[in-house]
Amino acid sequence: MRKIVVTGPECSGKSTLSQALAKHFCVQWVPEMARPYLDALDHPYSEADLRHIAELQLRTEVERALEHPSAGLLICDTDLITIRIWGEEKYGRSDPWIVKQTEERAYDLWLLCTPDIPWVYDPQRENPHDRDRLFEVYRQTLERLGKRYAVISGEEEDRLKQAVNAIMESSESPSGDR
Repeated sequence: MRKIVVTGPECSGKSTLSQALAKHFCVQWVPEMARPYLDALDHPYSEADLRHIAELQLRTEVERALEHPSAGLLICDTDLITIRIWGEEKYGRSDPWIVKQTEERAYDLWLLCTPDIPWVYDPQRENPHDRDRLFEVYRQTLERLGKRYAVISGEEEDRLKQAVNAIMESSESPSGDR
């Protein structure tokens, strides 16, 4: 099964693009699991919660892949690279298990969303004025890890076209990391 990750800083259109791609290709998508996890907490999150979110994200990904294995494509609204960066930004480090997963888990393509759309308030978002710097952190992390990625930008319709083209082009070349 080919796995595509939609990633990028907060409020960069990841969830909207993930859902649009799943609809376009008529396949399953894996939602970002941090949101329901954090919504269920009755206290502010801690560093330990990031590991729980990462485990939940992977478990959900596996479940979705098993639900429709014949689809051949799975769209993931984020992956553990996001949780790794989150830990590094918030706590100055990331759980070693999360780091290892980001180095070893193979996906076919990451779609890196630029923060060129308007910021929308959400109580879970923490970086309204730091999105461009965080975009560079994502880009540099993908580069450092040797991941194959495409930058996605512009209005919603343009993003979908760019993403579809990137997915189609990646299917024509060898899969896996860069």
